[in-house]
Amino acid sequence: MSGSESAKESSGSVVRRILLGAQLRRLRESRGITREAAGYSIRASESKISRMELGRVSFKARDVEDLLSLYGVGDEQERDALLSLAREANATGWWHSYTDVLPGWFQTYVGLEGSTSLIRNYEVQFVHGLLQTEGYAHAVVKSGMPGAGTAEIERRVALRLERQKLLVAERPTEFQCVLDEAALRRPYGERAVMRDQLKHLIELSERPNVHLQVMPFSYGGHAAESGAFTMLGFPESGLPDVVYLEQLTSALYVDKPEEVAQYARAMDRLQEEAPNPAESRDVLRGLLQLM
Repeated sequence: MSGSESAKESSGSVVRRILLGAQLRRLRESRGITREAAGYSIRASESKISRMELGRVSFKARDVEDLLSLYGVGDEQERDALLSLAREANATGWWHSYTDVLPGWFQTYVGLEGSTSLIRNYEVQFVHGLLQTEGYAHAVVKSGMPGAGTAEIERRVALRLERQKLLVAERPTEFQCVLDEAALRRPYGERAVMRDQLKHLIELSERPNVHLQVMPFSYGGHAAESGAFTMLGFPESGLPDVVYLEQLTSALYVDKPEEVAQYARAMDRLQEEAPNPAESRDVLRGLLQLM
């Protein structure tokens, strides 16, 4: 197994936590049991049950066994399947070695990102992290963290480059991205850094799993005027698409079907309105000539 494939497998632990949590929630609700009562049965609080059902904490086998008994799951095959899922969900992801520079709220995103089969993104401030060159990533991190030391900056850049492996894995994630022209005209680093970044985007856009479009200023207002967003899609049938909205010190994960559908429609419109990938490559080449 290649390094990128093993990284993708370890990232799946986050998805398994979410799947197990969702299954436990469905079982609890089907029995009409409150979170408080469920928490009492495993010597924990109502908030602990909530975090478990959202897939935000690891699972102890004893807790899962006790909850399954409380919920009336007596079938050994069903119990074994859920307990096996709990063991797999506790696997340590590759990103845990970066916890010194990785805030807790972003760890969930990195795990989900690595488990995707499809990522759809609109970006306006800068080039998406999965598409950044090392030089550009260094400039972005340095700009965003003016007080950080050299070692911390290098660690953050290394994390970003590690995340990019999912685009070149044996079974790569499909990546659909619409970059606002503003993200390409806003300079990060010296002129040579921006030139290399534009060349890198042109090369990446020719990969079969990368669908890159540029939304030019000339188009005017468009479907994503509210700002950047990322949609994550997963191969597991039990896991719905998630919309990730990053903020300065935290992030919002949107998974209500009706809200996710609105973002999907906005992304569809963006892709319809923007120049197609071949035309967008011409836009990139034009910007490169100006550098």
